[in-house]
Amino acid sequence: MKIIISDTIAAIATPPGNGGVGIIRISGNKAKNIAQSLTKKELQPRHAHYADFFDGDESILDSGIALFFPNPASFTGEDTVEIQGHGGAVILDLLLKRILSLGCRLANAGEFSERAFLNDKIDLAQAEAIADLIESSTEQSARSAQKSMQGVFSKQINELVEELIELRIYVEAAIDFVDEEIDFLGDGIVEKRIISLAAAISTILSTAQQGRLLRDGMNVVLAGKPNAGKSSLLNALAGHDAAIVTDVAGTTRDILKERIQIDGMPLHIIDTAGLRESDNKVEQEGIRRAHTEIQNADKILLLIDANDPNPDELLSTLPSNISLTKIYNKIDLSNQQPKIQETEAGTEIYLSVKQSLGMDLLTQHLKQSVGFDATADNVFIARRRHIDALEKSAEFVANALMQLEHAAGELVAEDLRQAQNHLSEITGTFTSDDLLGRIFSSFCIGK
Repeated sequence: MKIIISDTIAAIATPPGNGGVGIIRISGNKAKNIAQSLTKKELQPRHAHYADFFDGDESILDSGIALFFPNPASFTGEDTVEIQGHGGAVILDLLLKRILSLGCRLANAGEFSERAFLNDKIDLAQAEAIADLIESSTEQSARSAQKSMQGVFSKQINELVEELIELRIYVEAAIDFVDEEIDFLGDGIVEKRIISLAAAISTILSTAQQGRLLRDGMNVVLAGKPNAGKSSLLNALAGHDAAIVTDVAGTTRDILKERIQIDGMPLHIIDTAGLRESDNKVEQEGIRRAHTEIQNADKILLLIDANDPNPDELLSTLPSNISLTKIYNKIDLSNQQPKIQETEAGTEIYLSVKQSLGMDLLTQHLKQSVGFDATADNVFIARRRHIDALEKSAEFVANALMQLEHAAGELVAEDLRQAQNHLSEITGTFTSDDLLGRIFSSFCIGK
């Protein structure tokens, strides 16, 4: 449903700084008149007009291209004009000042995308994908954001919502005709459809998890005793000497963070102080900060000297609810071979950072541990809120299946309604104004 918005907005759409071309975007019912006052030309739809841009005193501020896109066939769904001038910061500011004086206001952050959403040009997931595409840090994250922007993610969510609607109609009808001889809730049809729905949500959730990883990256904390090789591993993964490495125990006193990529997978590698008892106040603070990072980690790599007689000494000090992998380093000192093995306690990798032995085992493990596939072509970008919505929807679908076993039709219907609402939050069909405010305020001005 199109929203009628009375005011007209404008903003510089190109990044700050100097460049060959600078663009100012105008959107709203006064956009065409403002642009014609600026150019003193009658603008035709979708025609590139070369024109001078006039100030209030009839002097020429700049010259360039004016493009008019009439509603509803524009990005925002409103009359939209793009003014393309020279990309100097001063001249763009002068042009924007002149445009604002002609009867519009400066756009808020993300307001062009918000208007596109409010005018049904894009849904909320597509709007977020625009910002994610701009902020992409890897080729694959850019391609995945493009898929979301084109509606790949939204299409899958909408299909789930349609299935939920049909299922709710069936369940509601079964409740209304409870006196009939046929037991519509107990005939197995609803159960099969709920099980199928749960499987579909699980599949999309798995893909969304990888999409969130592409957008946000995974926080990997390197933990262990002093001189276990944490800083050496950070340097090896980063590809340069990010951390100081010495034989002196306790060299690392603070937190070191490096953003790296492994086959397009973004990682935040966090090196921490060696964990041990210490009387040094500076080192104590470093150890405290290390524990804070460990608590917030997505993955812990516990570095262990392969020749340590007490390799499990630190395990009791680490959280049990965070994925942990033991890295047995310095295998070259005892002539061991690189290997990876699964035990009851989890994954163990034997390697030598110094000799670059077994590093490929570690990188493959990091990708597999989060389900990352660099060759996947169906991955769309996703955010934490999308994951939360899918998880909550899956929870309500599971509850509906449990209530079905107890023949509680009204509760089945309510759980399916809640599942539908949570899925609809992803595309914005069912959402709050507060959520919209938080999302669009994080966009850049002019988008």
